[in-house]
Amino acid sequence: MKKWIFLMMTLMATVGTNAQKSESGVAAHIIAMEKAALDKWGNGNPDGFLDISAPDVVYFDPFVEKRLDGIDQLRALYNSIRGQVHIDRYELLNPKVQAGATMAVLTFNFNGYQKEVVHKWNCTEVYRLEKDGSWKIIQTHWSLVLPKLQ
Repeated sequence: MKKWIFLMMTLMATVGTNAQKSESGVAAHIIAMEKAALDKWGNGNPDGFLDISAPDVVYFDPFVEKRLDGIDQLRALYNSIRGQVHIDRYELLNPKVQAGATMAVLTFNFNGYQKEVVHKWNCTEVYRLEKDGSWKIIQTHWSLVLPKLQ
């Protein structure tokens, strides 16, 4: 009986540890995907984000009047500004991934630097695990960080 209890305790500890490793692995993977897309974005190329967005993606930012529905609308927006976005460097601050079995939410603060100017944003990306095993963005929301009011 003691051996059985010990075996069950060991198995439960292993499952818990593997779940934590799995979640941290998902988090690292999603953050790496986001950084790769941001690297392209900073050079005027939106394809990094288009490549990791699902066909049914929805998109919000302060420069669009209403939500964009689907990859075709997102592609049209991004193509309208293709080559116009240039940042010298960026910081992806405080990234946090909250993951479940088939969904993950990435939130972070973003600072984009153009010479002396810093553009500050908040971002939320919702990722879905697709049937082929890839993670795709299904919801994007960017908002500007407002300066502190005095």
